[in-house]
Amino acid sequence: MSSKPIKSALISVYSKDGLDPIIRQLHALGVTLYSTGGTQSYIQKMDIPVTAVESLTGYPSILDGRVKTLHPAVFGGLLARREPGHLAQLAEYNIPEIDCVIVDLYPFEETLANTTDEQAITEKIDIGGPSMIRAAAKNHKDVAVVASKEDYALLNEWLTAQQGSLSGAQRKQLAAKAFEVVMHYDIAISNYFNPETIYPVLKPSGKKTLRYGENPHQQGIFFGKPDELFEQLHGKELSYNNLADADAALQLVSEFSFEPGAPVVFAIIKHSNVCGMAIDTTTAAAWTNALAGDPESAFGGVLVCNAPIDAATATAIQEIFFEVLIAPSFDAAALEILTTKKNRILLRLKEKLNTGKQFKSLLNGVLVQDADTGSYTQWEETGARETTPAERKDLELANIVCKHLKSNAIALVKNNRLVGKGCGQTSRIDALRQAIDKAKQNNTSLEGAVMASDAFFPFDDCVKLGHEAGITAFIQPGGSIRDKDSIAYCTANNLAMVITGMRHFKH
Repeated sequence: MSSKPIKSALISVYSKDGLDPIIRQLHALGVTLYSTGGTQSYIQKMDIPVTAVESLTGYPSILDGRVKTLHPAVFGGLLARREPGHLAQLAEYNIPEIDCVIVDLYPFEETLANTTDEQAITEKIDIGGPSMIRAAAKNHKDVAVVASKEDYALLNEWLTAQQGSLSGAQRKQLAAKAFEVVMHYDIAISNYFNPETIYPVLKPSGKKTLRYGENPHQQGIFFGKPDELFEQLHGKELSYNNLADADAALQLVSEFSFEPGAPVVFAIIKHSNVCGMAIDTTTAAAWTNALAGDPESAFGGVLVCNAPIDAATATAIQEIFFEVLIAPSFDAAALEILTTKKNRILLRLKEKLNTGKQFKSLLNGVLVQDADTGSYTQWEETGARETTPAERKDLELANIVCKHLKSNAIALVKNNRLVGKGCGQTSRIDALRQAIDKAKQNNTSLEGAVMASDAFFPFDDCVKLGHEAGITAFIQPGGSIRDKDSIAYCTANNLAMVITGMRHFKH
C-alpha cells in the first residue's frame, strides 16, 4: 500500500477534548472538512471552513440526531476503492471521496456507570459512529480512520512529518486500532443486555506492552486501566508478575472495610498466595504481626493494607525488600522514607476491586465464572462445644485466607494472625503438614490456634494431625460422605468445628 495524501476528512466526535490541534493541522494542509451537528459548530467557532454532512446527503439530521450520516453519500465516499470503476460511480452520483474519518463514540460505558435509566443508556448506543469506523477501516488501503481521541496526537505527528500523507502501514495500523475500539464498544453493550453472559472487555486505550511476561522469554501485554483503581506514586513500571500479585492483593483486602476506625488489615502476597496476614488496631502492629507469620517468604512480596501508612510503619517496612506496597494513603513522612528506593512501587488505592466476573484462558477458549464473593452460607457448630469469641474471630479470618490460597489449601490462625499455611498441594493432609511445618519454622506455637480448609475433610486425618499440633477449632465447608468421622473426633476431644456449606477451590 502506497503513501496517499489526505484531501478530505469527515469529523464527528462526541468529546472535543484535544481536537483543536488536529483541526488546525488539517486546515493548514488544505484538507476539505465535513462535519455534523455539535462538531460542525465547534469547527465554525474556530473560524475554519467546514461543510455540513447534510449538504452531501440532502437530508437534515432527523429523529433527534439518530440519523445523520447513514446515507450512500457518506458511505460511498468511505467505501469506494480509488480505482476507475468505483470512482466513476462516485462521479455519477456526485459523491465526494472521503480520505479520513475522525470519530469519538458516544460514551456508553460512562453513562452506564452513572445511571440506571434504561432510556438514557440506550440513547448512548452509537450507530453511525461505529458504522463509519468500520467502513473506513475496511477501506484502509485508501482511507485513514481515527477512532479514539488518544490517537489525535499520533495523526498530527504523521501529517506534520509527511506533509499531509499517510503510508499504507500507518493506515493499516489505525484500522487495526479502530476495529479494537468497535469490538470493545460492542462487547460493553452486549454485556449490558446479557448480564448472565459477560464477555471480557479488552480496552484498547489501556493496552500496554510489558517488559516481558511471567518469564523473560515470554512477551507480555496488559489490557485494562489499573489507574482507575490506584495511582502510582513511585517506582518502576508494573511488571506482569506485579500485576498478577497486585490483583491477588486487592481481591484479598477488598474483603475488609476501609472506613476510618475499622480494624487494620495488613497482608503479604507472594506468587498470588497469602504468605502473611494480620488484623490489629494500628498499622504498625498489623504489619509486624503479618511479617512474623512468614518473614522468609515476605522477601520480594507485594504488600497491601486497608489503612493509611504512617512513618512508624514505613520505618518498619523499610527493613525488608519488597516489590509493591498498596494502601489507601501515605503520610508525607512515610513517603519520604519509602521513596528512598527508586524502583519500589507505591500504589495509592482509590477504591476496592470490583469483583464481578473472572476469566481464564485455556484450550483455545475462555472460562468465565462469578467471582468468589461469599465466605460461608451457614455457621453450623458441629463439634463438642461452641466456638469461643476469640476462636470465632480467628476462624473467620482463616476462612477468608483459605479463599485466597491455591487449592488444596489450609490456613492456621492464632490471635488474628496467619501463623501457618499450606497451598497448591495435591492432597489436603500435605497442605496441613506444610502449614504446621511453616509455623514450626518460625518458632510459633500452635496451642490454641484454629484451622480452615478450602474444601471438606475427606477423612479425619486432618483434624487428628491438627489436634496433635495444638489446634482447638476447625472450619470447613462440609459435604464429605465421611464428615461424621471428623465430627466424631472433635466431639471426643472437646474440639470446636464449624461447617460453612461453602467451598472455596482456587485452581
